[in-house]
Amino acid sequence: MNVTATRFSTQARTWVLIAGLSALLIAIGGRFLGGAGYLLFGGIAVAFVFVSYWFSDRFAIRSSHAQPISEADDPRLYAIVADLAQRAKVPMPRVYLIPSEQPNAFATGRNPKHAAVAVTVGLRKYLPEDQIRGVLAHEFAHIKNRDILVQSVAAMIAGAISGIAQLLTFSFLFGGGDDDDSPLGMIGALAMIVLAPIAAMIIQLSISRQREYLADATGAQILGAPDPLADALESLERGAAAIPMEVNPSSEPLYIVSPLRGTGVAGLFATHPPIPERVRRLRALRV
Repeated sequence: MNVTATRFSTQARTWVLIAGLSALLIAIGGRFLGGAGYLLFGGIAVAFVFVSYWFSDRFAIRSSHAQPISEADDPRLYAIVADLAQRAKVPMPRVYLIPSEQPNAFATGRNPKHAAVAVTVGLRKYLPEDQIRGVLAHEFAHIKNRDILVQSVAAMIAGAISGIAQLLTFSFLFGGGDDDDSPLGMIGALAMIVLAPIAAMIIQLSISRQREYLADATGAQILGAPDPLADALESLERGAAAIPMEVNPSSEPLYIVSPLRGTGVAGLFATHPPIPERVRRLRALRV
């Protein structure tokens, strides 16, 4: 499969998932709140996520303890970033260094004009230059694809669903309840209150994983070859397993590979796809 077809199919799956998330919000909001309450929680969710989206770069940089670096500090890294920015056709982002030995990186910013890329000390120390280029190409793909915006939309909808469910929980606990007094109606309402936030979270995480696949394919397109990124992902997986990293859980989805470890059932709630599957898809792009 070529890169363009991969990007198109992954984009399509992302928007199908967002449509499903929106349908879930309409279902639970319309079922229980009607017009006024539904609009209230929708407005609160929009306001909260707008603030998070607008200041996303500040939150991410601060939580990672990253420090800005200049071209004089690391001229080779700057040269790589400048070249990839030109290839991706986006403005030169700000560059930061994260004081961690685990090889990793992330990109943030509400749009390409306000973007930043941050790499760890370990990434510069342990990975060869072609793999560093692969990692940064993936991060430029996030910038180019405006993934902060997509993730913010998903977070807004999922947050509204959770807020409505919490309100309804209090309503049931303190005697509100549903208009349908039948036992089956009550059971159905309770099931929706419990299951809707879980379903919303699973869909939101699925969107996050689809954006990672898309960034991999776009990064390969920026580089002109998939192997540097595929090799880098394998190196990063080994690094994450060997070297612990303290990360704010809210910032974990930003990193190219999860700096936190999760196995078994936790995989269902992972923000990143499995590395072997990401590598397999990238290798397939050579055919």
